[in-house]
Amino acid sequence: MSLWKKTAVVAVSALTAFAVSACGAKSGSEAPKQPSVLELLASDLKGSLQKTIDATDKSESMTVTMKGTAGGQKISMQGVLDLGDPLKAEMTTAGPDGTPTTVRMIGAVMYVEIPAEDRENTGGKRWMKMDLAAVGEQVGMDISKQFEDVDPTKQVKTLLATEGVTVVGEETVNGARTVHYTVTAPVATYLGQVDAKLREGVEKQYAKQGVKEIKVDLWVDEQYRPRRASMGMGTMGDMTVDYTDYGKAVTIETPPPAETADFAEILEGLKGLGTGS
Repeated sequence: MSLWKKTAVVAVSALTAFAVSACGAKSGSEAPKQPSVLELLASDLKGSLQKTIDATDKSESMTVTMKGTAGGQKISMQGVLDLGDPLKAEMTTAGPDGTPTTVRMIGAVMYVEIPAEDRENTGGKRWMKMDLAAVGEQVGMDISKQFEDVDPTKQVKTLLATEGVTVVGEETVNGARTVHYTVTAPVATYLGQVDAKLREGVEKQYAKQGVKEIKVDLWVDEQYRPRRASMGMGTMGDMTVDYTDYGKAVTIETPPPAETADFAEILEGLKGLGTGS
Protein backbone atom coordinates (compact mmCIF):
# COMPACT_ATOMS: atom_id res chain seq x y z
CA MET A 1 0.00 0.00 0.00
CA SER A 2 1.38 3.38 -0.96
CA LEU A 3 2.36 5.86 1.69
CA TRP A 4 -0.48 8.25 0.87
CA LYS A 5 -3.03 5.43 1.09
CA LYS A 6 -1.68 4.37 4.47
CA THR A 7 -1.82 7.97 5.60
CA ALA A 8 -5.42 8.27 4.39
CA VAL A 9 -6.46 5.07 6.19
CA VAL A 10 -4.87 6.24 9.43
CA ALA A 11 -6.51 9.64 9.09
CA VAL A 12 -9.92 8.15 8.41
CA SER A 13 -9.50 5.74 11.30
CA ALA A 14 -8.47 8.58 13.59
CA LEU A 15 -11.36 10.76 12.52
CA THR A 16 -13.79 7.89 12.94
CA ALA A 17 -12.48 7.12 16.40
CA PHE A 18 -12.66 10.81 17.30
CA ALA A 19 -16.22 11.10 16.03
CA VAL A 20 -17.33 8.01 17.94
CA SER A 21 -15.59 9.10 21.13
CA ALA A 22 -16.98 12.62 20.78
CA CYS A 23 -20.50 11.31 20.32
CA GLY A 24 -20.05 9.04 23.28
CA ALA A 25 -18.73 11.85 25.45
CA LYS A 26 -21.60 14.12 24.46
CA SER A 27 -24.18 11.46 25.18
CA GLY A 28 -22.69 10.67 28.55
CA SER A 29 -22.43 14.32 29.63
CA GLU A 30 -26.03 15.24 28.84
CA ALA A 31 -28.20 15.75 31.91
CA PRO A 32 -31.18 13.40 32.09
CA LYS A 33 -34.38 14.85 30.67
CA GLN A 34 -36.37 16.62 33.36
CA PRO A 35 -40.07 15.77 33.59
CA SER A 36 -42.52 18.52 32.66
CA VAL A 37 -44.81 20.09 35.25
CA LEU A 38 -47.76 18.20 33.81
CA GLU A 39 -45.80 14.94 34.16
CA LEU A 40 -44.96 15.81 37.77
CA LEU A 41 -48.58 16.69 38.46
CA ALA A 42 -49.54 13.24 37.23
CA SER A 43 -46.78 11.27 38.96
CA ASP A 44 -46.04 13.14 42.21
CA LEU A 45 -49.50 13.62 43.72
CA LYS A 46 -48.58 14.67 47.25
CA GLY A 47 -45.76 16.95 46.19
CA SER A 48 -47.78 18.55 43.41
CA LEU A 49 -50.83 19.13 45.60
CA GLN A 50 -48.66 20.78 48.27
CA LYS A 51 -47.13 23.04 45.60
CA THR A 52 -50.69 23.84 44.47
CA ILE A 53 -51.62 24.87 48.01
CA ASP A 54 -48.51 27.05 48.22
CA ALA A 55 -49.23 28.67 44.84
CA THR A 56 -52.87 29.28 45.72
CA ASP A 57 -51.94 30.77 49.09
CA LYS A 58 -49.78 33.29 47.23
CA SER A 59 -52.66 34.22 44.91
CA GLU A 60 -54.46 37.35 46.00
CA SER A 61 -57.47 37.31 43.71
CA MET A 62 -59.17 35.65 40.77
CA THR A 63 -62.32 35.60 38.68
CA VAL A 64 -64.76 32.77 39.37
CA THR A 65 -67.70 31.23 37.52
CA MET A 66 -69.98 28.86 39.42
CA LYS A 67 -72.61 26.48 38.08
CA GLY A 68 -74.51 23.70 39.78
CA THR A 69 -77.61 22.68 41.69
CA ALA A 70 -78.74 23.01 45.30
CA GLY A 71 -82.01 21.76 46.69
CA GLY A 72 -83.16 20.87 43.20
CA GLN A 73 -82.61 24.43 41.97
CA LYS A 74 -80.07 25.49 39.36
CA ILE A 75 -77.37 27.91 40.52
CA SER A 76 -75.25 30.14 38.31
CA MET A 77 -72.92 32.87 39.56
CA GLN A 78 -70.06 34.94 38.16
CA GLY A 79 -67.76 37.31 40.00
CA VAL A 80 -64.45 37.88 41.74
CA LEU A 81 -62.71 36.41 44.77
CA ASP A 82 -60.30 38.08 47.21
CA LEU A 83 -58.27 35.40 49.00
CA GLY A 84 -57.16 37.68 51.82
CA ASP A 85 -58.19 37.35 55.45
CA PRO A 86 -61.11 37.28 55.65
CA LEU A 87 -62.13 35.65 52.38
CA LYS A 88 -64.19 38.04 50.27
CA ALA A 89 -66.35 37.46 47.22
CA GLU A 90 -68.63 39.54 45.02
CA MET A 91 -70.89 37.55 42.75
CA THR A 92 -73.75 38.26 40.38
CA THR A 93 -76.57 35.75 40.17
CA ALA A 94 -80.07 35.69 38.72
CA GLY A 95 -82.93 36.32 41.13
CA PRO A 96 -86.22 34.37 41.09
CA ASP A 97 -87.51 36.51 38.21
CA GLY A 98 -84.24 36.39 36.28
CA THR A 99 -83.11 39.87 37.35
CA PRO A 100 -79.36 40.04 38.12
CA THR A 101 -78.65 40.22 41.85
CA THR A 102 -75.32 41.18 43.44
CA VAL A 103 -74.15 39.19 46.44
CA ARG A 104 -71.10 39.97 48.57
CA MET A 105 -69.47 37.78 51.16
CA ILE A 106 -67.11 39.19 53.78
CA GLY A 107 -65.88 36.30 55.90
CA ALA A 108 -68.96 34.50 57.23
CA VAL A 109 -71.30 37.42 56.52
CA MET A 110 -73.24 37.73 53.28
CA TYR A 111 -74.80 40.88 51.83
CA VAL A 112 -77.52 40.65 49.19
CA GLU A 113 -78.41 43.73 47.15
CA ILE A 114 -82.11 44.55 47.49
CA PRO A 115 -83.92 45.48 44.24
CA ALA A 116 -84.74 49.19 44.14
CA GLU A 117 -88.49 48.52 43.99
CA ASP A 118 -88.35 46.49 47.22
CA ARG A 119 -86.30 48.87 49.35
CA GLU A 120 -89.34 50.61 50.78
CA ASN A 121 -89.89 47.44 52.83
CA THR A 122 -86.46 47.83 54.44
CA GLY A 123 -86.52 51.55 55.14
CA GLY A 124 -84.75 52.36 51.89
CA LYS A 125 -81.78 50.17 52.76
CA ARG A 126 -79.83 48.86 49.75
CA TRP A 127 -78.29 45.73 51.29
CA MET A 128 -79.61 42.81 53.32
CA LYS A 129 -77.05 41.48 55.81
CA MET A 130 -77.03 37.78 56.69
CA ASP A 131 -74.76 36.06 59.19
CA LEU A 132 -74.51 32.73 57.40
CA ALA A 133 -74.23 30.54 60.48
CA ALA A 134 -76.97 32.31 62.44
CA VAL A 135 -79.42 32.61 59.56
CA GLY A 136 -78.79 29.00 58.54
CA GLU A 137 -79.88 27.83 61.99
CA GLN A 138 -83.00 30.00 61.92
CA VAL A 139 -84.19 28.96 58.46
CA GLY A 140 -83.14 25.33 58.87
CA MET A 141 -80.75 25.13 55.92
CA ASP A 142 -77.12 25.67 55.11
CA ILE A 143 -76.78 28.76 52.94
CA SER A 144 -73.05 29.10 53.47
CA LYS A 145 -71.93 26.36 51.15
CA GLN A 146 -72.45 28.28 47.93
CA PHE A 147 -69.56 30.54 48.96
CA GLU A 148 -67.59 28.27 51.29
CA ASP A 149 -66.89 25.98 48.33
CA VAL A 150 -65.54 28.82 46.18
CA ASP A 151 -62.14 28.85 47.93
CA PRO A 152 -59.92 26.57 45.79
CA THR A 153 -57.47 26.00 48.65
CA LYS A 154 -60.06 23.96 50.52
CA GLN A 155 -60.55 21.58 47.61
CA VAL A 156 -56.79 21.03 47.28
CA LYS A 157 -56.45 20.36 51.02
CA THR A 158 -59.32 17.86 50.82
CA LEU A 159 -57.44 15.96 48.13
CA LEU A 160 -54.20 16.09 50.12
CA ALA A 161 -55.95 14.77 53.24
CA THR A 162 -57.72 11.92 51.44
CA GLU A 163 -56.31 8.53 50.47
CA GLY A 164 -57.08 7.16 47.04
CA VAL A 165 -56.66 10.29 44.89
CA THR A 166 -56.34 9.25 41.25
CA VAL A 167 -55.22 11.03 38.10
CA VAL A 168 -57.85 11.09 35.36
CA GLY A 169 -55.40 12.55 32.81
CA GLU A 170 -54.41 15.73 31.00
CA GLU A 171 -57.28 18.01 29.96
CA THR A 172 -57.61 21.56 28.64
CA VAL A 173 -59.77 23.90 30.76
CA ASN A 174 -60.58 27.36 29.38
CA GLY A 175 -57.48 27.22 27.19
CA ALA A 176 -55.11 26.09 29.97
CA ARG A 177 -53.40 22.69 29.98
CA THR A 178 -54.20 20.90 33.23
CA VAL A 179 -54.04 17.59 35.04
CA HIS A 180 -57.38 16.32 36.37
CA TYR A 181 -57.52 14.68 39.83
CA THR A 182 -60.49 12.96 41.44
CA VAL A 183 -61.33 11.38 44.80
CA THR A 184 -64.38 10.49 46.87
CA ALA A 185 -63.86 11.73 50.43
CA PRO A 186 -65.74 10.77 53.62
CA VAL A 187 -67.77 13.66 55.01
CA ALA A 188 -65.54 13.75 58.11
CA THR A 189 -62.45 14.39 55.94
CA TYR A 190 -64.21 17.11 53.99
CA LEU A 191 -65.51 18.81 57.14
CA GLY A 192 -61.92 19.18 58.32
CA GLN A 193 -61.44 21.82 55.62
CA VAL A 194 -64.62 23.78 56.46
CA ASP A 195 -64.41 26.98 58.52
CA ALA A 196 -64.81 26.01 62.17
CA LYS A 197 -67.61 28.56 62.63
CA LEU A 198 -69.65 26.92 59.87
CA ARG A 199 -68.67 23.28 60.42
CA GLU A 200 -71.47 22.27 62.78
CA GLY A 201 -74.18 23.69 60.51
CA VAL A 202 -72.69 22.01 57.44
CA GLU A 203 -72.43 18.69 59.28
CA LYS A 204 -76.08 18.85 60.34
CA GLN A 205 -77.17 19.61 56.80
CA TYR A 206 -75.21 16.68 55.40
CA ALA A 207 -76.67 14.36 58.05
CA LYS A 208 -80.19 15.61 57.32
CA GLN A 209 -79.74 14.88 53.62
CA GLY A 210 -78.06 11.52 54.22
CA VAL A 211 -74.81 12.61 52.59
CA LYS A 212 -71.93 10.38 53.71
CA GLU A 213 -69.27 11.19 51.13
CA ILE A 214 -68.21 14.04 48.85
CA LYS A 215 -66.82 13.59 45.35
CA VAL A 216 -64.10 16.15 44.62
CA ASP A 217 -62.51 16.82 41.22
CA LEU A 218 -59.70 19.30 40.66
CA TRP A 219 -57.92 20.54 37.53
CA VAL A 220 -54.43 22.08 38.10
CA ASP A 221 -52.43 23.99 35.48
CA GLU A 222 -48.68 24.17 34.78
CA GLN A 223 -48.24 26.99 37.31
CA TYR A 224 -49.75 24.76 40.03
CA ARG A 225 -52.94 26.84 40.05
CA PRO A 226 -56.43 25.37 40.27
CA ARG A 227 -58.38 26.03 37.07
CA ARG A 228 -61.54 24.13 37.95
CA ALA A 229 -62.97 22.48 41.04
CA SER A 230 -66.07 20.30 41.12
CA MET A 231 -68.01 18.82 44.03
CA GLY A 232 -70.76 16.23 44.14
CA MET A 233 -72.74 16.17 47.37
CA GLY A 234 -75.28 13.43 46.72
CA THR A 235 -78.88 14.56 47.03
CA MET A 236 -77.80 18.00 48.24
CA GLY A 237 -76.52 19.00 44.82
CA ASP A 238 -73.32 19.67 42.94
CA MET A 239 -71.09 22.63 42.13
CA THR A 240 -68.42 23.37 39.52
CA VAL A 241 -66.21 26.47 39.84
CA ASP A 242 -63.88 27.79 37.12
CA TYR A 243 -60.95 30.05 38.08
CA THR A 244 -59.44 32.62 35.69
CA ASP A 245 -57.64 36.00 35.82
CA TYR A 246 -55.30 35.12 38.67
CA GLY A 247 -53.82 38.23 40.28
CA LYS A 248 -56.27 40.68 38.71
CA ALA A 249 -56.86 43.51 41.20
CA VAL A 250 -60.29 43.48 42.87
CA THR A 251 -61.98 45.67 45.49
CA ILE A 252 -64.77 44.19 47.62
CA GLU A 253 -66.01 46.49 50.34
CA THR A 254 -68.35 45.90 53.27
CA PRO A 255 -71.58 47.86 52.65
CA PRO A 256 -71.95 50.80 55.05
CA PRO A 257 -74.24 50.19 58.08
CA ALA A 258 -76.50 53.09 57.03
CA GLU A 259 -77.37 51.16 53.84
CA THR A 260 -77.73 47.76 55.51
CA ALA A 261 -80.74 45.92 56.95
CA ASP A 262 -80.14 42.89 59.22
CA PHE A 263 -82.01 39.78 58.08
CA ALA A 264 -81.83 38.20 61.55
CA GLU A 265 -83.59 41.22 63.08
CA ILE A 266 -86.28 41.08 60.40
CA LEU A 267 -86.87 37.39 61.15
CA GLU A 268 -87.18 38.13 64.86
CA GLY A 269 -89.70 40.83 64.07
CA LEU A 270 -91.76 38.42 61.98
CA LYS A 271 -91.72 35.88 64.81
CA GLY A 272 -93.00 38.56 67.13
CA LEU A 273 -95.88 39.30 64.77
CA GLY A 274 -96.69 35.60 64.57
CA THR A 275 -96.98 35.26 68.35
CA GLY A 276 -99.09 38.37 68.63
CA SER A 277 -96.54 40.17 70.81
